[in-house]
Amino acid sequence: MAYKERIESDEMKIFRILDNHMTLPSKAKQIFSNLEKGFKGELMFDQITEGLDSNKFLILNDLLLEKNSTNFQIDSFIISQGTHFPCEVKNFEGDYYYKSDQFFAMNDTEIQNPLDQIKRSDTLLRQFLQKKKYSTSIKSNVFFVNPAFTLYQAPLNKPIIYPTQLDKFFDELNGRTSILNDDHYRLAEDLVKAHKTVSPYTRLPPYDYQQLKKGTCCMLCHSFSISYDGNILVCHSCGCVETVEEAILRAVKELQLLFPNIKITTNLIFEWCQVIESRKQIRRILKEHYQVMGARHSTYYK
Repeated sequence: MAYKERIESDEMKIFRILDNHMTLPSKAKQIFSNLEKGFKGELMFDQITEGLDSNKFLILNDLLLEKNSTNFQIDSFIISQGTHFPCEVKNFEGDYYYKSDQFFAMNDTEIQNPLDQIKRSDTLLRQFLQKKKYSTSIKSNVFFVNPAFTLYQAPLNKPIIYPTQLDKFFDELNGRTSILNDDHYRLAEDLVKAHKTVSPYTRLPPYDYQQLKKGTCCMLCHSFSISYDGNILVCHSCGCVETVEEAILRAVKELQLLFPNIKITTNLIFEWCQVIESRKQIRRILKEHYQVMGARHSTYYK
């Protein structure tokens, strides 16, 4: 198990909710698609690193750090004796080529160079480690995890691990001598503490409550073809069954993500869910799970 697990970002969760409740602009749709694809690739990478000996390595996933007022991200950071391994994970699919220190799609579109990304983050990471008086011996690599990725004119002397090299790389890493000590665990804890839980960058499209489509969508297939039957909701597209309680709690989380300052009320959940016919049922479930604030017509739940 990783010392720091990977979780979906709030940005991706909000994109998913918005995608269900509005028509995303084409640029936002592409950003959301890239986020999902990137996260899928990172999960593929996590499955591989789970095979590393936990007595030799500490794995911290998805770190967002700041140094010199500059934010930098590390997809995975592997702590070991002697040398630490920052990992940049890419889930590129299809054919690309390398020319003049740049990456290009086959239609000649230039792609952001991941080697530039690790060069920048390496500099900031070394400064971060140096200030805290930890070893600054690091070895970064870009890992391409999608088996359908091909890079033509691939450079031989760059820190790139291709899909066909992943097993060999981690088998050799696992074979290294590595004894963890208290300094390694202190470093891991310092990195977790320094991790920024809220990204300063936002790529979400503008939205407001009134413009969003109301209604409960299926938690699996996201269809709005839902029927209400007392204590359960049934999706007519995929057959998924969800309790009304689960659906209401999911609706609360959605609204809190979309509108952090919104007051959760019975009428708000009734309007947002649409399909749940009983305000009394909604009120009871909210009372069971949240603190009642205010009184009578000004009641809300926190």
